Amino acid sequence: MKKETILFAVIALVVGVLVWVIFTNARKDSAVSSSGAPVAAAPAVNASQQLTMLEGIVAKEPGNRNAWVQLGNAYFDASQPMKSIEAYDKALAIDANDPNVLTDQGVMFRTLGWFDKAVNNFEQANKIDPGHAQSLFNLGIVYRYDLQDFAKAQKTWERYLTINPSGGGAEQVRAELDFIKTHPSPGAN
Repeated sequence: MKKETILFAVIALVVGVLVWVIFTNARKDSAVSSSGAPVAAAPAVNASQQLTMLEGIVAKEPGNRNAWVQLGNAYFDASQPMKSIEAYDKALAIDANDPNVLTDQGVMFRTLGWFDKAVNNFEQANKIDPGHAQSLFNLGIVYRYDLQDFAKAQKTWERYLTINPSGGGAEQVRAELDFIKTHPSPGAN
């Protein structure tokens, strides 16, 4: 009788857990936002599936600028800088006046150690949109950390703060500027 009692308790426990899982999943499926509208779950797509899908789109529609940008972004997120740069090149061939694409491509150039190309992209992005804070932020990073040109980093980040005095990254830029002002440039004697 004791074995039967233990077996019954184990079965009851398993059934209880299953009922709890089913109940909580049912609650998630019928979730409602604060506005009363049903909340749709985002479809689960892994990075590989996304890349395959976007590669298929650009193969069929080589003039689809948005698909090239999305493909560049997907390669960016997958840490594939060369493929990202190539996809951004295709998007920029369709429309070269996109400071966001130029900036993202510049980040990929920096990842590969192509600092001159990164600087060129960030400067071009800022020329297209003088209020494009992200291009200035990244330009300062390259000057400060990669090229060790504190004077250019300082000038760039001061421009950044004039257009983005309290936005995201402003405190980090202020800290970087404080460091630059209190430490001599590596090349200065």
